[in-house]
Amino acid sequence: MTSAEDRTAGVEKVAGLMGESKLCMFTTHGRDGHLLSRPMALQETEFDGDLWFFARNDSRKVMDVRANSSVNVAFQSGTAWVSLSGSAEIVRDESKKKDLWNQAAAAWFDNGPESEEVVLIKVEAEGAEYWSAPGSKVSTLIAYAKSRITGDKPDVGTNDTVDL
Repeated sequence: MTSAEDRTAGVEKVAGLMGESKLCMFTTHGRDGHLLSRPMALQETEFDGDLWFFARNDSRKVMDVRANSSVNVAFQSGTAWVSLSGSAEIVRDESKKKDLWNQAAAAWFDNGPESEEVVLIKVEAEGAEYWSAPGSKVSTLIAYAKSRITGDKPDVGTNDTVDL
């Protein structure tokens, strides 16, 4: 495969695993050097390697991104997990804010997408690691129990990294 085909396949795999996740943990580097994670709602848009979030312009996460653009976004859905690393930027594009605006955003921001208090955080994905377990949580627990009895390693699915 070419690198373009690899990237397309990687984007599709990560998008599929993240597909049902509505919330994620968004991690920034704090001003004190520590990592700080907080739950964030992912805006519904087709994943093309970029993620979009609404944020308050004066929030700590926005200040953290302005100071250090390196971020991590972690998702869990069913029996799949994705850890995505990337570079974030603060976007003030009013038409993009209107395009992504929805009822969930309206619940957090009283003055609408035109407000100066509302900004977007765009995360350009650089890479991801995923874990995907076969079947349900119950089948994963059964695989663990079986491994305790047989002494074999449990089959808990696949783990891979993707360059985005």
